[in-house]
Amino acid sequence: MSKLRVPQGLKPSVVFNSSGTAEAVPFQSHMDAKLQRWRDETPGCAHVIHLNNAGASLMPQPVLQAIVEHLNREAERGAYEAADAAAEQDIAARRSVAELIGAHSRNLAVVENATVAFAQALAAFDFAPGDVIVTTRNDYISNQLMYLSMGKRLGVEIARAADLPEGGVDPQSVRELARNPKCKLVAVTWVPTNSGLVQPVEAVGEVCDEIGVPYLVDACQAVGQIPINVSRLRCDFLSATARKFMRGPRGIGFLYVSDRVLQRGMYPLLVDMRGAKWLGANEFEVAPDASRFENWEFAYALILGMGAAARYAATVGIDEAQRRARRLATYTREKLSTVPGIRVLDRGPELCALVTVEVRSKHSGQLVTELRKRNINCSSSPREYAVIDMDEKHATSALRISPHYYNTIEEVDALVLAVEEITLQAAHA
Repeated sequence: MSKLRVPQGLKPSVVFNSSGTAEAVPFQSHMDAKLQRWRDETPGCAHVIHLNNAGASLMPQPVLQAIVEHLNREAERGAYEAADAAAEQDIAARRSVAELIGAHSRNLAVVENATVAFAQALAAFDFAPGDVIVTTRNDYISNQLMYLSMGKRLGVEIARAADLPEGGVDPQSVRELARNPKCKLVAVTWVPTNSGLVQPVEAVGEVCDEIGVPYLVDACQAVGQIPINVSRLRCDFLSATARKFMRGPRGIGFLYVSDRVLQRGMYPLLVDMRGAKWLGANEFEVAPDASRFENWEFAYALILGMGAAARYAATVGIDEAQRRARRLATYTREKLSTVPGIRVLDRGPELCALVTVEVRSKHSGQLVTELRKRNINCSSSPREYAVIDMDEKHATSALRISPHYYNTIEEVDALVLAVEEITLQAAHA
């Protein structure tokens, strides 16, 4: 039987000449051994300049290997049988992911993605007309849409806390709004999708703990690039995905559920046979741990891939990943700020490895297409992804550039050169 094979022997680095042609080259002499190893273990580095890690990172070899090996097991044995054979690996994967955020396996629910995780958390509350959700002006678009839908369907009210003058939610504004007796939940997106802003989630957690209001953190853009300890966050729920800075596969994510939530007996509205036992015709019992928030069906290959990604991230060290990625992001902002016709949009007292810029002569979606022709990956954030923030910045779209620890200065320089050339061509068109 033929098997899926993991690519081997790929070149570790790529540069782009002035005509935009990709050329594989040896590592530059100044590249340190760690960076060389990370790029060696990342097949995609031989093909593209990947600065879209806030969208989906390039997977390292161990992650790809874990996924392919399980797909081969499914092909050879059958999917159910392969899952049973990989039961211990599944347990180890969950443990690795939990450890990455300072949690225990019993508090981790594996789900399809961060949005599903966030929705499962919301579904644990019995919202009634007039109940209030306190959130921020920078919460993720899908979360904002859920709040609005709950407002129409259930009569839930949305209270958006004010921002600090320098950017990011004001914890004092959260405190004032959360004191409302009708406040049932505070929900904050740690890093918005359209900005490098890092919101003060620990300070908000202190407020929620003081008042006694449940706290939900969207860590989708944070996990893998920011050290996380759920105890310091004091959160009741934390949602995340594997595909972004964690460098795992697409199509898998997780939800952290605190012991406090479990002890209260909270569970999602539409619990299924994974999350509960059917005891009698009209009786059921939810699982004792966070699995009550899971669904029975899993993409087991992706779970194992996510576990491998968590272990890889731990080996790299989140502190080092953060330091390297932020240094590249700062360099990117500095370089692009000197290019005529470009405006850096990021603002806030703390910025992460996510850079957003407005290119006045071209919509970001068109720019992404032009960059891909040069084998450079970025992404686009149009106004509708974050209408409040984008309208305040008077921007209609943003080019989103998100380096990670395995990227290089030379790759950023190639991006800046490409953007300069594209914008110059657009200006003379």
